Parts: sequence; C-alpha cells; structure tokens
Amino acid sequence: MEPPRPPAGRGRRPEPRRRPARTRRESAERPLNARTVRGTWLLVALPLLLAAFTVSRPDVLPAPTLPPGFDGGTTATLARELARDYPDRSPGTAGALGAAQWFQRQLGLYGFRAQQDQFEAEIPGRGRVRLANLVAVAEGASPRAIVFLAHRDNAGFGPGEADNASGTAVLIELARAYAPVTGGSGIQARPAHRLVFVSTDGGAYGALGAAHFAESSPYADDAIAVISLDALGGGGLPRLLIGGDTPRSPASTLVRTAAVRVLEATGAEPQRASALRQLLDLGFPYTLGEQGPLVTRGIPALTLTTASGSRAELEQAPLDAARLADLGRATQALLGSLDSGLELGQGPASYVYLGRRIVLGWAIQLVLVAALLPFAIGAVDLFARLRRRRISLLPAVRSLRSRAFFWAFVGALLFAAARLGAFPAAPDGRPLPPDAPGVGQPPLLVVALLVALGGAAWLVSRERLLPRRPATTEESLAGYAVALLALGLVAVLVVATNPFALVYLLPTLYAWLWLPQVHAGPALLRGALLAAGLAGPLLLVLSFAERQQLGWETPWYLLSLVATGYVPWLAVLLALGWLAAGAQLATLAGSRYAAFPDIRDRTEQPLRGLAGRLLRTARGHRAPREERDALEG
Repeated sequence: MEPPRPPAGRGRRPEPRRRPARTRRESAERPLNARTVRGTWLLVALPLLLAAFTVSRPDVLPAPTLPPGFDGGTTATLARELARDYPDRSPGTAGALGAAQWFQRQLGLYGFRAQQDQFEAEIPGRGRVRLANLVAVAEGASPRAIVFLAHRDNAGFGPGEADNASGTAVLIELARAYAPVTGGSGIQARPAHRLVFVSTDGGAYGALGAAHFAESSPYADDAIAVISLDALGGGGLPRLLIGGDTPRSPASTLVRTAAVRVLEATGAEPQRASALRQLLDLGFPYTLGEQGPLVTRGIPALTLTTASGSRAELEQAPLDAARLADLGRATQALLGSLDSGLELGQGPASYVYLGRRIVLGWAIQLVLVAALLPFAIGAVDLFARLRRRRISLLPAVRSLRSRAFFWAFVGALLFAAARLGAFPAAPDGRPLPPDAPGVGQPPLLVVALLVALGGAAWLVSRERLLPRRPATTEESLAGYAVALLALGLVAVLVVATNPFALVYLLPTLYAWLWLPQVHAGPALLRGALLAAGLAGPLLLVLSFAERQQLGWETPWYLLSLVATGYVPWLAVLLALGWLAAGAQLATLAGSRYAAFPDIRDRTEQPLRGLAGRLLRTARGHRAPREERDALEG
C-alpha cells in the first residue's frame, strides 16, 4: 500500500525538468568535427607572424645633383598645339597619321630621327587597323636602356589636351635635354644609360602600342626601367599605377623613387591603390595602363598619371598647365635618379605597396595557403567519417558530374559565341576598354540566344536530378562531402596557378563548410550560409563596377574579358567547377537534392523523359478546360 502523498506545496519535491536532448557531436545531425576545424586556425598564426616580419622599407635612388631644367610653358604650348591641330587621333584616322608626322617634326627640330615601328591590331568597331610606334634614342655610356613612353592617340571623345597630348609633350621636352647641339662643336649631353623615347599608338584601346613594344622591341629586353606618362596635365591628383596582367609588380625601388620625386616636385605623395585593392588586383590581374604588358614580361615599369573618371570626361577636360609643369619636373628628376649609374637591384615581384613599406608577396601567399588548412582538414574528416559508416558517395559524384557537364556546356557556348563574333573583337589579347564600342552594352539577341540554349541544356541535365522522393540523411551528407571535396580540388588548382586568387575563394570555403553541420537546422540559416559563400565573387564584381564606373553592365564586361581571351581559360574552367559544386550545395540547402539514380532505377532517357513530362503538363492544363466546357454545355 502506497504511503499518502503530501499535499501540493507541503514537503513535495518538484520533479526535475528534463532538458531537451542535444544532438551528439559528429553524429549524422552534426557530422563536422567543429573543434578540430577551429583548432587548426592556430596554424595560421605562424605565417601571419612571418608576414609581419617581412614588412620592409624599399630603397630610394638619390636625387639628381643638377636641378631640373624643365620648361613647363613650352610643354603646355606643345600639348595645346597637338590637341588643336589633330583633335581626333584615334587609330586608323587621318588625325592619327598627322599626329605621328607632327611628333617626328618636333623631335627633328632637336636633331632626333624618330623611327617608325608599324604593326596591326584589332580595334573594337573598326576592324584590323595599322598602327605605328615612334622611337627616338639618345645613346649613353651603357647599353642598358631607360625607356619613357606616352601614347599620342585618343578615342575621339574630345581633343585630348590632358589625355594624352600632355604626356606626348612631356616626352618631347625630356628628349630635348639630350638632343645633339646643332652648333659647330656638335656637343651632346651624354647620359650614363641609353635613353629611349617612345610615342606609342593604340594606348586608348588597351595599351596596344606598349604591348607591341614589350613583345618585339630590342630596347625592351635591355630596359632597366620603363616610365609611362599618361594624362600628366589632367585635373586629378598624381597617381602611380603598378599593376600588371599577371600577379607581378615592378621593382619596389623604382616605385618608391618615383613617389619621392613626385613628393619633392608637388609637395604631396602620389596616390596609390589601397592595400585591399592591390591584393584584389593580384588575385584577378587587370589593368588598362601601359605598364601592364611590360610588367607581365618582367620589365620594371610604372605609369605616372592624373587620370580619374571615364575616358570621355578626361579627353574633354582642359589642360592644367601648373600640374603639367610640376609633374614634368618630377619626371625629369626621376630620369636623373635612374641615370645616376645605380641599378634597381630587383626585377618585378609580387608585393603590396604601403607607401614607405611593402609586404612581400610570398608571405601573403603563405598566409592564404595556410588559411586553406582548416577547410581541408574539415572536408577530409567529413569524407573519412562517411566512409567509415559505409555511406556510398558514388551517386553524389554522379550528380556533381551531371552539373559539371552542364556548366561545361555553358562555357562551350561562351567560347562559340566569342568565335562567331558575338563579343567585340579582342585587340590582340589586351583588355577591352569599358567605353569601347559595344563593350558595356550586351546585344539583346545574343543574350536571348545564350539564355535559350543554356536553359534548354539545364532542362535536359536536371531531368535525372529531379527529387522524386525526399533524400535520406546519408544521401544528403554524401552530397555535401562530394561538393566540398570538389571545392577543395578547385582550391588546390588555384594555388598552383595564382595563390592570390584565394582571396576570392576563401569566403566560399568557410561559409559552405558549415552547411553539413546545419543541414537539419532552419532553412533561413542554410540560406544565410549559402549567400555568405557568394561574398568572394560579389567582391570581384563590385570592385570592377566601382573601378570602371560600370553599373549593370559589369557582368557582361567580365564575360567579354573571358570570351576574348584576356582571362586565361584555366581560370574559366576553375570557375565552372566552382559553379558546379555551388549548384549541388544550393540544392542541398534548399532541400531539393536528389542522388543520381542507379541504372536499375532509370526508366527513360533524359530527352524522352523531358518531352513526356512537358506533354503531360500540357494535357493537365487542357483537361480542366475541356471539363469546364462540358459542364457549361
């Protein structure tokens, strides 16, 4: 017989509240070993510490002993004369031919004979056009060359006093100081190095003349430094451009010496890209400056400019004579520093320029590669746990393969469209200027055709990926593991090609790594992680939009760079692999994933199945209408 229970509130102990059962770590609900992933981040501390110790101060070449004798008034007069007499100097026009003859006449007054170096290039909207670089040489004691170049053409938006009649005029004034004296003595100021003055053509269309000079001129092979003079008479602040078409930078001594000479002449340091922008440029190398093709070929080169805003605005802007005189003196002082007999001591390398300090590129690469370790350990550990539980990964691999085939087809469509002329013709592998004809505005017919063909391929490829039943937990985890391993393979190939590009990939890796951990959690959390993984590509698009002042045309412009060959096709293949893995993770996060069916479960071919499903859908829409007509009758 049970003893009587005490009344409520009198000596009765309350029953203990039961806690909700927590999912066990490394279970099917929480398959990721989060503690190991977090602990592995300690390994990144050592490369970060090493990178901090590699921060160094670049050397500066001494200033010339003689004060610069730059004539700013004469230079401004020459710039205005060129812009007035030949306002349209775009390649292939009569103005371009007249401007070339004008430049030869001006140097001829000082005893120089400018040699023509003709070549052909593809100009957007004009086809194949003949262009010409003009080269004048002042021989020195050393055969090693110091090269100054400036493009004399424009795009025809305006007379181009600032862009780039000002740079051409400075080039002439620099050459005048080393011209042969026409008197009886015939004395000539003899520099320590050979000085080469190059008036390039096609600079407004992707630095075509500079690229031709870098590829074919013997002076480029012997150059210890190349200085590009671009829009020195503009109204903007002085700025240094150091980026190339590959993840390389010019010798840090050259960059710092140029910055100090500008500081001495103008009273302010020249502007430069921020550290983040330089890192992004190393991850996705792109430049329209004439230093780009030279740095790519291992030649120390930089561009001194005041350009800001669109090319149309710059070509229509008036000449700032005071700015032109200041930068002309800085350029002449830089020439004296380079000709002092001291060598730069370092060729093009990768680094981030902070002004008085630089961070070496190899240290940054080491940090980025070390940041891959936590992801790699987490993904491999997830794969190993699934294998120990004997969860088959083959259906997930086949699902990823099907998505990869679709994105490969999209890449083939893009390649075929480029070959058939859907995109503006590429100027011999150079980047297309955003304001070139037809670059920023996609033709609607081409876009519609690409979307239609891509949509048809998507309908066919998804036929075997439709979820005909809810995926089991094991199938979903297998899908996550295979997609994450594919992302890891993409990351390894990125390291082998350009480790700086990891700056765009790391947000994806660490946002999507946690998707298996929350696969049973709220859909909103899964969607947030999926969206966070798009931060890297979004950063690339936004940086291009801000830099080139593009809007919604930015994706089309990036596609133009891909289709015309400026972006390497290996990088395109890696991007397609990223898209395939991302598509699989998106279906998993959205609970729309289906493992690839086994051969015994396939009832029909994809095309036949798609046609049958469309036919059944059409009949389903027609049947209610017939029933309604019968009832009304």
